[in-house]
Amino acid sequence: MFKGPAEAAGFCAALRTRLEPLLGRADVAVCPPFVSLAAAVEALDGSGIRVHAQNVHWAASGAFTGEVAAQMLVELGVDGVVVGHSERRQYFGETDETAARRAAAALEAGLVVIACVGELEAEREAGRTEEVLRRQVSALAAVAGPHERLVLAYEPVWAIGTGRTATPELAQEAHSVIRTVLDRPVLYGGSVKPDNALDLLSRPGVDGALVGGASLEVDSFAAICEAAARSTS
Repeated sequence: MFKGPAEAAGFCAALRTRLEPLLGRADVAVCPPFVSLAAAVEALDGSGIRVHAQNVHWAASGAFTGEVAAQMLVELGVDGVVVGHSERRQYFGETDETAARRAAAALEAGLVVIACVGELEAEREAGRTEEVLRRQVSALAAVAGPHERLVLAYEPVWAIGTGRTATPELAQEAHSVIRTVLDRPVLYGGSVKPDNALDLLSRPGVDGALVGGASLEVDSFAAICEAAARSTS
């Protein structure tokens, strides 16, 4: 919940200029709040940088105050959505089932979906990481299968906003588990920063990053995007 329309427009304009030399070597998307989507779409039009919403509802319309339908996002010019983010699960009652329903509706509308999965610290300490990931990814697989517009994001909840990062080895291990259930690209999310991005993104099986706090400043987010471009060269 950062950057209203004016600030988002300025951010996107600066990011567009900064990333112009590398677009084509890395896929880049920004995910602003609902109120800033139109400003981001306008500022990034024709740039190749995609705009994703942070959530979407599974119904096309109805008595769902506070929610936004997939077709509304399509009409606005949005390219994709994030579903099942750990903060949605932690604070707003998101479940494996509702995240999967949101993903299915967005895919049906033609949007790209970044579907988030990941374990809590207590679940990792209890040795339940694989169990949790298989359960979460299986819910998505049941409604979407290996859809060409579906991307998964592994975000170990204990590493989000804490400054702690899963080691590249732990990330690889988790991504491998995810792919045994659903063979789609997997991003890593969890305190990704310019100083660790290249090491993480160069690892086999780590297909990109879902960037949190480090995406709020143009310089730090651009540095991570540049690391992504280098990791594929």
